[in-house]
Parts: sequence; C-alpha cells; structure tokens
Amino acid sequence: MMSSICGSFAQPGRRTLWATILVVCLLTAPGINWWSASEAGASPQLSVIYVPTPERLVHRMLEMAEVREDDYVIDLGSGDGRIVVAAVRDFNARAAHGIDLDPQRVAEGRENARRAGVEDRATFEEGDLFEMDFSEATVLTMYLLQTLNLRLRPVILETMRPGTRVVSHAFNMGDWEPDQHEVVDGRNAYLWIVPAQVQGRWQLSTADGREVTLSLTQSYQNISGHAVVEGASMDLNDVNLRGDEIRFVIGSDNYVGRVEGDTMVPVQTSGAAQGWNARRN
Repeated sequence: MMSSICGSFAQPGRRTLWATILVVCLLTAPGINWWSASEAGASPQLSVIYVPTPERLVHRMLEMAEVREDDYVIDLGSGDGRIVVAAVRDFNARAAHGIDLDPQRVAEGRENARRAGVEDRATFEEGDLFEMDFSEATVLTMYLLQTLNLRLRPVILETMRPGTRVVSHAFNMGDWEPDQHEVVDGRNAYLWIVPAQVQGRWQLSTADGREVTLSLTQSYQNISGHAVVEGASMDLNDVNLRGDEIRFVIGSDNYVGRVEGDTMVPVQTSGAAQGWNARRN
C-alpha cells in the first residue's frame, strides 16, 4: 500500500476525492522529486500518499503469489501492515516483513500485528527501501508509484532469486510484461516471476552421448533460440521460462530443466528427456 507524504491528510481505510486530486497535482507538478536521492546527502523523503490496498485485493494479491508456509514475504511501502499481517495470519507464511519510510505507519503495522497475534512472524522496519536489502524474500509485494517500480526493476532482476514472485497493486513494470494480470473491483494487480538469466551459448550433452549447442536470446522471461545438432541448425520450439524452470523442444525431444547459474539439469517430468545436462560456455 502507498506510504504517506502527509499522514494526517488521508486517514487509514479512506480514499477521498481530495487525496486523488492531490496525487494528480503532485504527479504533474514540475520539479517534484518523489524519492530524494540519498547520494545527494539529504534525508529520505516520504514519497507517496498513503492509500491502503482494499482487503479483497490484498487477499487476491497473496493468492496470485501462491504464498505458502515456507515463504518469506516482504512488503515495500507497508503502510498499516495489512499485507504483512494477512500473509502470516491467512496464508501461514513463515515470516513477513514490512518496510515503510513513515514511522507512524510502522508503529501502526506493529500494533495491527500485535492485535492479530502474529507479531512474532510479522515485523516492520522504518527505512528507505532503496537502501534496504530485500533479496532474501521469496515473495515481494508493493503499492508504489510507476517511477518507483521502474527504479526497483533492475534491483529485482539483478539481486532476487529466480522464481521470486513479485506482486504490484495498480502500477506495472514498464516493458517487463507481467506473467499474470487481474482486475479486482476495478483495481489492477500484476504478478511477475523473476526469471533466471539464460541468455548465451550452452553446450547440452544428451543421455546417449550427443552434443548439442544451444544459443538463447532473452528479454525478461521471453526467450527464443536455436540448436545445432550434428552440424544441422534448427529452431527451438515451445520455449518457455518461468522462474528457474526452462522448457524447450528440439526435434521430437522435449526438455524440461532447472537453471542453476551456468548449468541446467533435467526435471523429472513425464514425457521429458532425462539424463542430460547443459553448461553455459
């Protein structure tokens, strides 16, 4: 949920016309710096008006992320803590952590976690999210501005583990297309699965001793490529990348693999080739 630039303006649970007007005015006003740069030596500034995510959408966002008991959820701009609390209370996440720049909201989140009886697993921290390390999260949620999402995009892609689920209320990630998009009561929710980095040239060894050269190109989770088998080049078919799982077809052979850095190993799947491995050159 959005944090607050003036906490007394928008009361928790209320979204007023005046708040909307103020957002529009501030967004269009020249010279506004929504998140002050720490390298400039200034203290972090509150960036967005606090507008809570509706409870129905909170629930659906966590469903989209398929939150389960082994997940560690981090909410950026956690506001009153409703996503953090719901993750552990309703989805039994191992732990959830909220980061917000507004001390009033941090205190509110802690109090709501205490009232829900989940303060041992639902924690909150005051701070600038651009100075925080949230790479250990398995699920990342946010309700920020478009400009902040775009600043976060390279951080997410470069530091978070492949397979991490990222869910945003209202704002997308530019040309990084979502893996899932839903509308709940007129509000947008977007899901991305952080993709493994697979671009490059790979040498694949099959179970029967054949050597196959793969050349893969990648734009976020969208990949394409071709294979050279015994001197003959052919396009890869049915290519798909979801987190660290990659799928492709060479000729009549179906491959399903797990990307582990510069190696691929087969996944035990019915109808898929086994006994192969691949290494990036």
